[in-house]
Amino acid sequence: MKQAMIFAAGLGTRLRPLTDTMPKALVSVGGQPLIDIVIGRLQAYGYSRFVVNVHHFAQQIIDYVASRPYAPLVQFSDERQQLLETGGGLKHAASLFLDDEPILIHNVDILDNVDYNWFRRQHLPQEDAVLLVSRRTTKRYLLFDNAMRLMGWKNVETGEVKSPYEYVRRTGLSQHGEPLNMFAFSGIHSFSPRLFPLMDRFPERFPIIDFYLSICHRSHIVGCLKDDLRLMDVGKISTLQEADAFINTLSTSI
Repeated sequence: MKQAMIFAAGLGTRLRPLTDTMPKALVSVGGQPLIDIVIGRLQAYGYSRFVVNVHHFAQQIIDYVASRPYAPLVQFSDERQQLLETGGGLKHAASLFLDDEPILIHNVDILDNVDYNWFRRQHLPQEDAVLLVSRRTTKRYLLFDNAMRLMGWKNVETGEVKSPYEYVRRTGLSQHGEPLNMFAFSGIHSFSPRLFPLMDRFPERFPIIDFYLSICHRSHIVGCLKDDLRLMDVGKISTLQEADAFINTLSTSI
């Protein structure tokens, strides 16, 4: 059974004033609330088990989902007491997932052109997590060796480097002196439930990238490069009209 976690707990501050009265998951794009778009696309690729975390106007999301045909497929992870960020939110929801299937992680306010059958095939049995990346220009990059194993993170504006490898922090190069590959993280990733025990030492609230960087030297965390990735963050009022046009170009055919 294909399972996914949809992050929908955020405050959506960049979408104000809309999010002064509703959660970002219910903001409409192309005539549909974002949560319908994301769940609908994933259903088209065979996903039938969803965990949605909730915080901001949580009851609105719960009530809305209850009215939808996909309601029996959805469980909620309640973060009304405290927003837990991406890593903490996933950890908090651990008991809601099947133990033997990868978990697709997706933000409710991200639109994309990913073929999720293809992406699922990229997660090989021996891999603990697969991070979808692209060559998009950004300020913060993930660092990978030539085998696409995660080696670190870099802020190109400040020069800050995070890595469990001392030689990466010191030189920014691989163990053999080769430049590391720098790719932008899409926020979409596939997570093996066997990683959950490694989260035990983490606090309630933490970013998932900090977790991956802390374990990549002893777990198999890899990048998956998609050169034709089209990604749209529906995070600002000014992008809603553009998002309407974007959604019309997406295909859910499988």
